[in-house]
Amino acid sequence: MVEGGGGVKLFVEESGARRGKPIVFIHGFSQNHLVWLKQTESALSDEFRLVTVDLRGHGRSEKPPGVYADSKLWADDIHAIIAELALDRPVLVGWSYGGLVLCDYLRHHGQDGIAGLVLVGAVTRTGVKESFAELGSEFLALVRPSFSDSIAESQPVLERLIALSTAGKLSQEDLYLFLGFNWTVPPFVREGMMKRRLSNDDLLPAIQKPVLIVHGSEDRVVLPEAARRHAGLIPGARAVFYSQTGHSPFWENPGRFNRDLGAFVRSIRQMPQAR
Repeated sequence: MVEGGGGVKLFVEESGARRGKPIVFIHGFSQNHLVWLKQTESALSDEFRLVTVDLRGHGRSEKPPGVYADSKLWADDIHAIIAELALDRPVLVGWSYGGLVLCDYLRHHGQDGIAGLVLVGAVTRTGVKESFAELGSEFLALVRPSFSDSIAESQPVLERLIALSTAGKLSQEDLYLFLGFNWTVPPFVREGMMKRRLSNDDLLPAIQKPVLIVHGSEDRVVLPEAARRHAGLIPGARAVFYSQTGHSPFWENPGRFNRDLGAFVRSIRQMPQAR
């Protein structure tokens, strides 16, 4: 457990090569660290130091009310993890809502402490007019119902949200896994996260670290237009689009994702840190 922003206790799991380049994986809205199982249980663990976290309000991390609107708190969570584990300039990987958390960190703690960024089906603005155009209509229709405290209302909503996360149908085993960790997130956490209003359009052009953008061509949650906009705003960013893939490239196509991630991290290991 790591003490994050405002004293919230965060569950962090570490695996892989202790002396390898660190990679910190940050999950999305209503998920947890288990979404990265196909990375932590892959050949990446032979070469890299892999760190996964349950964001505040998720999984085994603490879930207090009223602590999801402040950008600085999210930023301090990531900063605390890097400091507590003494991670030497990690690569940060942010999926979906995790893109906002990466931006929170950059805005409040700068870029000197990291080596690079990977945006996976990511958003970097929320709650502002322009942000809605980059989200799928099916997803938008489910956001407010996901705040319900009624089990009868919440269960089918969460099941539909999970179904939207992949282009194809999840196996029954995977469906129950995803449903299980979605159920650990209290509705007030989802509501607090989705009521944030911020844009990072001013921040993205100032990023000086290497950036890889990975997006599914059939993403129905965060539309591919978001990735194209990010690639246009971030200097030197490289975007790759996976065909026949939805919102979860790391789960739907883990072989390619792990190869792309490994190659990206290797490519920046020897770069001057001022990049």
